[in-house]
Amino acid sequence: MNTDFVEALKRHRKRQLEEAFKAGGAYQDSDLVFAGQLGGPIGPEKVTQRAFKPLLKRAGLPEIRFHDLRHTFATLLLACGVHPTYVQRALGHASVKMTLDRYSHWMPSMGRATAEAIDAALAPHKSTA
Repeated sequence: MNTDFVEALKRHRKRQLEEAFKAGGAYQDSDLVFAGQLGGPIGPEKVTQRAFKPLLKRAGLPEIRFHDLRHTFATLLLACGVHPTYVQRALGHASVKMTLDRYSHWMPSMGRATAEAIDAALAPHKSTA
């Protein structure tokens, strides 16, 4: 596992425990990795307006929907050659067919890779034809 990621989660947990201490009895531990100041779920509006959109702006990125991150995640995994079954499981799709129906068009190299695989499979047989 990426150590930077683990360290970031540890720092986040420390801040979360500090917030819980400050809130005292008002804090309700909901066992969430990312929680509101009182321990409950963070509403989508708060995530989008207070965190996500400002981060996009600071990074100089175009404004996108938060849900677009899911599509980017799936597209990048598939483009990097991750097996579609793993992508399906990560997204929580009921079937790999759903994943491929939704994302396979984003992989421009698929047609070329398929043609190359067929060529490679037929190569030993070409000399006898």
